[in-house]
Amino acid sequence: MIIDYRAYTLQSGSVATFMALFETEGLEPQVRICGNFLGLYRTEIGNVNQIIMMFGYEDALDRQKRRDLLFKDAAFQAYLQKVRPLLRDQEVRMLVPSRCNPPVGDPVWVP
Repeated sequence: MIIDYRAYTLQSGSVATFMALFETEGLEPQVRICGNFLGLYRTEIGNVNQIIMMFGYEDALDRQKRRDLLFKDAAFQAYLQKVRPLLRDQEVRMLVPSRCNPPVGDPVWVP
């Protein structure tokens, strides 16, 4: 399994708005299409305008296939239109686990 680590730095004061939009509109299409949602976290210490989101995938090809489908989804596109103005910066990393890591769970393909 690989982990898609996504750090978003938001406009000052917009974390609560982003979190509410994610929970009500962004989560459903991403879980439906991407599957293995590992969590959404906000930063409490450090850059308080940053949130971290993680999804698990079987491998890089699995990630690419699912994300390609996600960007074709009407509900996800509608969500993006609302949250893009809140974003200031984005950092994406593909994390590859060490052999000694405990299992996180098996990704589930949801067509």
